[in-house]
Amino acid sequence: MISIDVVSDNNLWNKKIKKKKVFFNTLVKFFPKKYRFIGKKINLSILLSDNKNIKKLNKSFRNKNKSTDVLSFPFEKKLNLKKDTYLGDIAISYTFMNSPKNISNLDFKDKVTKIFIHGFLHLLEHDHVKLKDFKKMNKEEEKIYKFVKIKSRKLV
Repeated sequence: MISIDVVSDNNLWNKKIKKKKVFFNTLVKFFPKKYRFIGKKINLSILLSDNKNIKKLNKSFRNKNKSTDVLSFPFEKKLNLKKDTYLGDIAISYTFMNSPKNISNLDFKDKVTKIFIHGFLHLLEHDHVKLKDFKKMNKEEEKIYKFVKIKSRKLV
């Protein structure tokens, strides 16, 4: 089972997703069985932020002086899923998610769902530096997204 702690440092998130912790913890319940880690206690945290703060994190941890849609920070260099494991942290930019401006709440939640899945796969050691890795990761993202797409539309 996956448990997610959600922190927000930007109040604009409240306009689009009212119950953020419920939203993300429900999303992972819709994941394919392979990614639900039944019988284990898997934890991670999400920071809901904006371009300004994401840029600072990207500069500090990746030496890239620009904002981005999502950052993932695995807790350990080598993934070792034990009975009780902390996967790491994901940071998501509201600014990227809310583009174009005034995107509908439904489309916003779809974008957030997709980018969360992307960040989640990074915590599980997926990468997209090489083309073959990009294709593999993209295939997994699409598989997970298809599982949650219809059900996630019902989330608060």
